[in-house]
Amino acid sequence: MEIIETIPEIRRILKNYRCKDQVIGFVPTMGYFHEGHLSLMDIARKKSDIVVVSIFVNPTQFGPDEDLDRYPRDIERDEALAEQRGVDYIFYPDAEEIYPPNFCTYVKNTRLSNLLCGATRENHFRGVTTIVSKLFNIINPDLAVFGQKDHQQAIIIKRMVADLNFPVEIVLGDIIREDDGLAKSSRNVYLNKEEREQAPIIYQALTEAKELVDKGQRSAEEIKKYICEKIDSVEHSEIEYVEIVEDNMLKSVKKIRPGCFAAVAVWFGETRLIDNVILL
Repeated sequence: MEIIETIPEIRRILKNYRCKDQVIGFVPTMGYFHEGHLSLMDIARKKSDIVVVSIFVNPTQFGPDEDLDRYPRDIERDEALAEQRGVDYIFYPDAEEIYPPNFCTYVKNTRLSNLLCGATRENHFRGVTTIVSKLFNIINPDLAVFGQKDHQQAIIIKRMVADLNFPVEIVLGDIIREDDGLAKSSRNVYLNKEEREQAPIIYQALTEAKELVDKGQRSAEEIKKYICEKIDSVEHSEIEYVEIVEDNMLKSVKKIRPGCFAAVAVWFGETRLIDNVILL
Protein backbone atom coordinates (compact mmCIF):
# COMPACT_ATOMS: atom_id res chain seq x y z
CA MET A 1 0.00 0.00 0.00
CA GLU A 2 1.19 3.51 -0.80
CA ILE A 3 0.22 6.96 0.43
CA ILE A 4 0.01 9.51 -2.38
CA GLU A 5 -0.20 13.21 -1.58
CA THR A 6 -0.44 14.97 -4.95
CA ILE A 7 -3.02 15.03 -7.72
CA PRO A 8 -0.58 14.49 -10.62
CA GLU A 9 0.94 11.45 -8.91
CA ILE A 10 -2.33 9.67 -8.11
CA ARG A 11 -3.57 10.37 -11.63
CA ARG A 12 -0.38 8.95 -13.15
CA ILE A 13 -0.61 5.79 -11.06
CA LEU A 14 -4.29 5.13 -11.71
CA LYS A 15 -3.98 5.81 -15.44
CA ASN A 16 -1.82 2.69 -15.74
CA TYR A 17 -4.52 0.52 -14.17
CA ARG A 18 -7.25 2.13 -16.22
CA CYS A 19 -5.38 1.34 -19.43
CA LYS A 20 -5.49 -2.32 -18.41
CA ASP A 21 -9.29 -2.13 -17.89
CA GLN A 22 -8.94 -2.80 -14.18
CA VAL A 23 -11.86 -1.74 -12.00
CA ILE A 24 -11.02 1.11 -9.62
CA GLY A 25 -13.03 1.29 -6.40
CA PHE A 26 -12.98 4.42 -4.29
CA VAL A 27 -13.88 5.21 -0.68
CA PRO A 28 -13.81 8.94 0.17
CA THR A 29 -13.32 9.62 3.89
CA MET A 30 -12.19 12.23 6.40
CA GLY A 31 -10.09 9.64 8.19
CA TYR A 32 -9.99 8.49 11.82
CA PHE A 33 -11.31 5.14 10.68
CA HIS A 34 -13.82 3.03 12.55
CA GLU A 35 -15.58 -0.20 11.58
CA GLY A 36 -18.02 1.72 9.41
CA HIS A 37 -15.21 3.01 7.20
CA LEU A 38 -13.55 -0.38 7.13
CA SER A 39 -16.75 -2.08 6.02
CA LEU A 40 -16.90 0.29 3.04
CA MET A 41 -13.32 -0.67 2.15
CA ASP A 42 -14.33 -4.32 2.31
CA ILE A 43 -17.14 -3.67 -0.18
CA ALA A 44 -14.76 -1.83 -2.51
CA ARG A 45 -12.23 -4.66 -2.21
CA LYS A 46 -14.79 -7.26 -3.23
CA LYS A 47 -16.00 -5.26 -6.23
CA SER A 48 -12.71 -3.81 -7.51
CA ASP A 49 -9.27 -4.66 -8.76
CA ILE A 50 -7.72 -1.54 -7.24
CA VAL A 51 -8.98 0.19 -4.08
CA VAL A 52 -8.26 3.85 -3.38
CA VAL A 53 -9.21 5.53 -0.11
CA SER A 54 -8.98 9.29 0.30
CA ILE A 55 -8.35 10.96 3.64
CA PHE A 56 -9.15 14.65 3.58
CA VAL A 57 -10.80 16.69 6.33
CA ASN A 58 -12.66 18.97 3.98
CA PRO A 59 -12.78 22.57 5.27
CA THR A 60 -15.56 23.69 2.92
CA GLN A 61 -18.17 21.44 4.59
CA PHE A 62 -17.56 22.84 8.07
CA GLY A 63 -19.31 25.95 9.33
CA PRO A 64 -17.43 28.72 11.17
CA ASP A 65 -18.45 27.42 14.62
CA GLU A 66 -18.04 23.71 13.85
CA ASP A 67 -15.31 21.25 14.77
CA LEU A 68 -12.84 21.50 11.86
CA ASP A 69 -9.82 22.17 14.07
CA ARG A 70 -10.59 19.45 16.60
CA TYR A 71 -11.87 16.83 14.17
CA PRO A 72 -9.98 13.63 15.14
CA ARG A 73 -6.97 12.76 12.99
CA ASP A 74 -4.46 9.88 13.15
CA ILE A 75 -2.85 9.08 9.80
CA GLU A 76 -0.53 6.38 11.16
CA ARG A 77 -3.45 4.49 12.71
CA ASP A 78 -5.52 4.95 9.54
CA GLU A 79 -2.67 3.71 7.37
CA ALA A 80 -2.33 0.50 9.39
CA LEU A 81 -6.09 -0.18 9.35
CA ALA A 82 -6.41 0.46 5.62
CA GLU A 83 -3.50 -1.83 4.84
CA GLN A 84 -5.14 -4.61 6.89
CA ARG A 85 -8.24 -4.23 4.69
CA GLY A 86 -6.29 -4.62 1.46
CA VAL A 87 -6.40 -1.00 0.32
CA ASP A 88 -3.93 -0.30 -2.48
CA TYR A 89 -3.57 3.48 -2.24
CA ILE A 90 -4.42 6.22 0.24
CA PHE A 91 -4.83 9.61 -1.38
CA TYR A 92 -3.81 12.06 1.35
CA PRO A 93 -3.68 15.61 -0.03
CA ASP A 94 -3.37 18.79 1.97
CA ALA A 95 -5.85 21.64 1.69
CA GLU A 96 -3.68 23.63 -0.72
CA GLU A 97 -3.54 20.69 -3.11
CA ILE A 98 -7.33 20.49 -3.27
CA TYR A 99 -8.19 24.19 -2.99
CA PRO A 100 -5.55 26.25 -4.83
CA PRO A 101 -5.28 30.03 -4.41
CA ASN A 102 -8.30 31.99 -5.66
CA PHE A 103 -10.51 28.88 -5.66
CA CYS A 104 -14.10 30.03 -6.26
CA THR A 105 -15.97 27.27 -8.12
CA TYR A 106 -18.46 25.13 -6.21
CA VAL A 107 -21.00 22.38 -6.94
CA LYS A 108 -24.38 22.65 -5.22
CA ASN A 109 -27.62 20.74 -5.34
CA THR A 110 -30.24 23.50 -5.23
CA ARG A 111 -33.14 21.34 -4.05
CA LEU A 112 -31.81 18.89 -1.48
CA SER A 113 -28.96 20.74 0.24
CA ASN A 114 -31.12 22.91 2.51
CA LEU A 115 -33.21 20.07 3.95
CA LEU A 116 -32.62 17.98 7.10
CA CYS A 117 -28.97 18.49 8.08
CA GLY A 118 -28.67 21.31 5.57
CA ALA A 119 -31.33 23.39 7.30
CA THR A 120 -28.93 24.33 10.10
CA ARG A 121 -25.57 23.70 8.41
CA GLU A 122 -25.38 26.39 5.75
CA ASN A 123 -23.18 25.40 2.79
CA HIS A 124 -22.37 22.01 4.35
CA PHE A 125 -23.63 20.01 1.40
CA ARG A 126 -22.18 22.49 -1.06
CA GLY A 127 -18.84 21.57 0.48
CA VAL A 128 -19.66 17.85 0.25
CA THR A 129 -20.70 17.91 -3.40
CA THR A 130 -17.76 20.10 -4.33
CA ILE A 131 -15.14 17.85 -2.72
CA VAL A 132 -16.74 14.64 -3.98
CA SER A 133 -16.95 15.98 -7.53
CA LYS A 134 -13.29 17.04 -7.33
CA LEU A 135 -12.27 13.63 -6.00
CA PHE A 136 -14.26 11.87 -8.73
CA ASN A 137 -12.43 13.97 -11.32
CA ILE A 138 -9.06 13.20 -9.72
CA ILE A 139 -9.53 9.47 -9.07
CA ASN A 140 -11.94 8.72 -11.94
CA PRO A 141 -13.26 5.59 -10.20
CA ASP A 142 -15.57 2.99 -11.64
CA LEU A 143 -17.42 2.77 -8.34
CA ALA A 144 -17.50 4.71 -5.09
CA VAL A 145 -18.73 3.41 -1.75
CA PHE A 146 -20.60 5.54 0.79
CA GLY A 147 -22.23 4.72 4.12
CA GLN A 148 -25.96 4.51 4.78
CA LYS A 149 -25.51 6.42 8.05
CA ASP A 150 -25.14 9.63 6.04
CA HIS A 151 -28.31 8.85 4.09
CA GLN A 152 -28.99 12.41 2.99
CA GLN A 153 -25.43 12.76 1.77
CA ALA A 154 -25.72 9.54 -0.22
CA ILE A 155 -28.96 10.71 -1.84
CA ILE A 156 -27.37 14.04 -2.79
CA ILE A 157 -24.30 12.33 -4.22
CA LYS A 158 -26.47 9.98 -6.27
CA ARG A 159 -28.41 12.97 -7.59
CA MET A 160 -25.18 14.78 -8.46
CA VAL A 161 -23.83 11.76 -10.32
CA ALA A 162 -27.04 11.49 -12.34
CA ASP A 163 -27.37 15.22 -13.01
CA LEU A 164 -23.73 15.80 -13.99
CA ASN A 165 -23.22 12.48 -15.84
CA PHE A 166 -20.37 11.16 -13.73
CA PRO A 167 -19.52 7.63 -14.97
CA VAL A 168 -19.42 6.32 -11.40
CA GLU A 169 -21.51 3.59 -9.78
CA ILE A 170 -22.56 4.60 -6.26
CA VAL A 171 -22.63 1.71 -3.80
CA LEU A 172 -24.07 2.03 -0.29
CA GLY A 173 -22.82 0.15 2.75
CA ASP A 174 -24.98 -0.68 5.77
CA ILE A 175 -24.78 1.31 9.00
CA ILE A 176 -22.29 -0.31 11.37
CA ARG A 177 -23.25 -0.05 15.02
CA GLU A 178 -21.80 -0.50 18.45
CA ASP A 179 -23.13 -3.40 20.53
CA ASP A 180 -25.70 -1.07 22.09
CA GLY A 181 -26.92 0.20 18.72
CA LEU A 182 -25.16 3.57 18.53
CA ALA A 183 -24.11 4.23 14.95
CA LYS A 184 -20.34 4.24 14.66
CA SER A 185 -18.98 7.71 14.00
CA SER A 186 -15.63 9.45 14.32
CA ARG A 187 -17.40 12.05 16.45
CA ASN A 188 -18.41 9.50 19.10
CA VAL A 189 -15.04 10.15 20.77
CA TYR A 190 -16.38 13.58 21.78
CA LEU A 191 -19.02 12.06 24.06
CA ASN A 192 -18.32 12.01 27.77
CA LYS A 193 -19.20 8.93 29.82
CA GLU A 194 -22.75 9.99 30.67
CA GLU A 195 -23.51 11.19 27.12
CA ARG A 196 -22.15 7.94 25.70
CA GLU A 197 -24.43 5.93 27.99
CA GLN A 198 -27.47 7.92 26.86
CA ALA A 199 -26.72 8.19 23.12
CA PRO A 200 -28.09 4.71 22.20
CA ILE A 201 -31.57 6.10 22.87
CA ILE A 202 -31.47 7.35 19.26
CA TYR A 203 -31.36 3.86 17.79
CA GLN A 204 -33.81 2.55 20.36
CA ALA A 205 -36.30 5.20 19.30
CA LEU A 206 -35.79 4.49 15.61
CA THR A 207 -36.03 0.73 16.09
CA GLU A 208 -39.24 0.96 18.10
CA ALA A 209 -40.68 3.39 15.54
CA LYS A 210 -40.03 0.87 12.79
CA GLU A 211 -41.74 -1.81 14.88
CA LEU A 212 -44.81 0.41 15.07
CA VAL A 213 -44.78 0.78 11.28
CA ASP A 214 -44.37 -2.98 10.89
CA LYS A 215 -47.51 -3.38 13.02
CA GLY A 216 -49.47 -1.10 10.71
CA GLN A 217 -48.93 2.49 11.87
CA ARG A 218 -48.74 4.75 8.81
CA SER A 219 -49.08 8.23 10.32
CA ALA A 220 -45.80 10.09 9.94
CA GLU A 221 -46.89 12.55 12.64
CA GLU A 222 -47.48 9.76 15.15
CA ILE A 223 -44.12 8.17 14.37
CA LYS A 224 -42.33 11.52 14.71
CA LYS A 225 -44.07 12.12 18.02
CA TYR A 226 -43.03 8.70 19.30
CA ILE A 227 -39.38 9.20 18.32
CA CYS A 228 -39.25 12.68 19.88
CA GLU A 229 -40.79 11.53 23.16
CA LYS A 230 -38.42 8.58 23.39
CA ILE A 231 -35.30 10.68 22.78
CA ASP A 232 -36.51 13.46 25.08
CA SER A 233 -36.83 10.91 27.88
CA VAL A 234 -33.08 11.07 28.53
CA GLU A 235 -31.67 14.08 30.33
CA HIS A 236 -28.87 15.35 28.13
CA SER A 237 -30.42 15.02 24.66
CA GLU A 238 -31.43 17.97 22.52
CA ILE A 239 -33.26 17.19 19.29
CA GLU A 240 -32.27 19.22 16.24
CA TYR A 241 -34.74 17.48 13.96
CA VAL A 242 -36.84 14.36 13.50
CA GLU A 243 -38.27 13.94 10.03
CA ILE A 244 -40.09 11.26 8.06
CA VAL A 245 -39.24 11.65 4.38
CA GLU A 246 -39.41 9.73 1.15
CA ASP A 247 -36.23 8.55 -0.48
CA ASN A 248 -34.66 10.30 -3.49
CA MET A 249 -36.09 13.83 -3.05
CA LEU A 250 -36.30 13.94 0.77
CA LYS A 251 -39.88 15.21 0.71
CA SER A 252 -41.71 15.13 4.05
CA VAL A 253 -44.71 12.82 4.06
CA LYS A 254 -47.92 12.58 6.03
CA LYS A 255 -48.51 8.91 5.31
CA ILE A 256 -45.67 6.40 5.47
CA ARG A 257 -45.24 4.39 2.28
CA PRO A 258 -42.52 2.17 0.78
CA GLY A 259 -39.20 4.01 0.52
CA CYS A 260 -39.80 6.32 3.48
CA PHE A 261 -37.23 6.65 6.22
CA ALA A 262 -36.90 8.40 9.56
CA ALA A 263 -33.91 10.72 9.92
CA VAL A 264 -32.76 12.37 13.14
CA ALA A 265 -30.07 14.73 14.39
CA VAL A 266 -29.58 14.92 18.15
CA TRP A 267 -27.13 16.84 20.31
CA PHE A 268 -25.55 15.33 23.40
CA GLY A 269 -23.66 18.16 24.99
CA GLU A 270 -21.50 19.61 22.23
CA THR A 271 -21.68 16.48 20.07
CA ARG A 272 -24.08 16.24 17.16
CA LEU A 273 -25.14 12.70 16.18
CA ILE A 274 -27.20 11.62 13.20
CA ASP A 275 -28.95 8.36 12.42
CA ASN A 276 -31.72 6.99 10.25
CA VAL A 277 -33.79 3.90 9.61
CA ILE A 278 -35.81 2.81 6.61
CA LEU A 279 -39.37 2.45 7.87
CA LEU A 280 -41.03 0.61 5.01
